[in-house]
Amino acid sequence: MLRFIDLFAGMGGFRLGFENACAAQGIHADCVFTSEIKPHAIKVYADNFPNSLIHGDITQIPAEDIPDFDVLLAGFPCQAFSYAGKRQGFADTRGTLFFEVERILAAKQPSAFILENVEGLVVHDRASRAEPIGRTLSIILEKLKQLDYYVSWQVLDAKDFGLAQTRKRIFIVGTKNQTINLSQFPKKKTVLQDILETGKTCLDTKLSRLLLSHFKLDELHGKSIKDKRGGKENIHSWDIGLKGEVSAEQIKLLNLILLYRRNKKWAIGKGITWMDGMPLTVAEISTFYDHPDLQAMLNDLVHKNYLKYEHPKDLVAITENGTTKKVRQYRTDIAKGYNIVAGKLSYEINKVLDPNTITPTLVATDLNRLAVPDGNGLRKLTLVEQCRLFGFPDNFQLNVKDALAHDLLGNTVPVATVATIVERLISEAFLGKASLETTTDIEPRNQPCYQLQLIA
Repeated sequence: MLRFIDLFAGMGGFRLGFENACAAQGIHADCVFTSEIKPHAIKVYADNFPNSLIHGDITQIPAEDIPDFDVLLAGFPCQAFSYAGKRQGFADTRGTLFFEVERILAAKQPSAFILENVEGLVVHDRASRAEPIGRTLSIILEKLKQLDYYVSWQVLDAKDFGLAQTRKRIFIVGTKNQTINLSQFPKKKTVLQDILETGKTCLDTKLSRLLLSHFKLDELHGKSIKDKRGGKENIHSWDIGLKGEVSAEQIKLLNLILLYRRNKKWAIGKGITWMDGMPLTVAEISTFYDHPDLQAMLNDLVHKNYLKYEHPKDLVAITENGTTKKVRQYRTDIAKGYNIVAGKLSYEINKVLDPNTITPTLVATDLNRLAVPDGNGLRKLTLVEQCRLFGFPDNFQLNVKDALAHDLLGNTVPVATVATIVERLISEAFLGKASLETTTDIEPRNQPCYQLQLIA
């Protein structure tokens, strides 16, 4: 039996991966302590792991109140170490949530731990680009080694572990007896098509109808829908007449404004700080697009909300409560110009996923705005498909509002990656110990319907 604790537990991805890996090895896994503070995460965790006693804020729980355990699991939030570090010379990690992990490890001295965080932790607070890792990760590794652990770390991508999503995360593993090898895992490939459901209700909206009337379905694969630069992989609102019909010349004009508005010479000429997307006057636009009806074309595009007529913004210093920060403010003393009404469109989808590849890294804000082909139409990802993209099974319960479910999924660990690491940990650090009893009658629980196999 392996006893473990689940800190910053979220929706339970770490626990599910750990338990499935143990079951595959014939080992009983016993979660003796769980900590989470988000109410919707606690509900989902309790729904899927009944009889769990879920504790709240880990910073308020003495280490002696935590039962003894063998393995600590923690996808700890990456708070900024920079301010405290520069002030104290990185002499201490108090005040960060990593300290809670360090505190419990120091007091309980378990056999092993697995920590997870975003890939950006590797270079966080790096002194220079020449440095392979930043000071934040350096101090974390040093603190863990000071607790007498053999520590290894690696950035691993979920796409290499049978998930149809690229999701790079750093995993830090430590044991009391040896360094765990976190490289050379056998790769398992899955594409989006492998996990998609079929025959679901497709969208029937203005945007979906315009997309399908202007493009063949397979031409939409992998395309983003946004009024920003993006080359051939981007569809702009004016490409499909989303806000109103536009002429070929107006499309050319909009594309040129999108390209030329980032030229630094405009900021120099106005005497302001450059930004990627300056509003341009008629005179400035005429230097790269000379047309006798230019003013009328611009007026029409403003009327249809493809362009906005605004003053440029400058970067100014604002001091509040003794703190100075720089913000963008309109310079009303400088002539107005024409600018793209930019950003991801406020419509129901902003990207059509290519079913023949994998998805980009999924975040909470995008999960409800991704479309996939189904039959001859487009639809959003179902909640079941979203769970599959993170390695959760079809019977995993997400009985919360969609926005809250997306928040949990966007911050969870990839289950298959965790399971693979745990199997490596068990095989290298635990198997063969007299205290580790194994059995053959344990089944991995909640396996996905498409039979995602754990990688040895």
